[in-house]
Amino acid sequence: MSKAPANLKYTKTHEWVELHDDGTASVGISDHAQDLLGDLVYVEAPEVGRKLTAGTACAVVESVKAASDVYAPLAGVVVENNATLSDSPELINKDPYGDGWIFKIKLANAADANSLLDSKAYAEFCASESH
Repeated sequence: MSKAPANLKYTKTHEWVELHDDGTASVGISDHAQDLLGDLVYVEAPEVGRKLTAGTACAVVESVKAASDVYAPLAGVVVENNATLSDSPELINKDPYGDGWIFKIKLANAADANSLLDSKAYAEFCASESH
């Protein structure tokens, strides 16, 4: 079973969210997602300043198997993207919840995070998908 750290929130499209005290959040793809995709070869993060609507495609990850959209888990404005990924997309495979983060957003409404899955619910969702 893939790892799903308890301090993070998750979406059914396999993004994770780490909420920060300053009203921002880091976003990446889950260990489960990177495992399904295989070795990542390219990441296109959203540009800084882009306004995101929850549920819309905002980034792309490509592996040797497939390209996949990354969806904004919450509404907000992109304040940073992980420039390291352009040269080292494999960081997502090695450390999806650490160095493999894709972008950070300033949240429009931090309370919206309450609608996301916790680690237990996400693990159950992943288990149900694989049957």
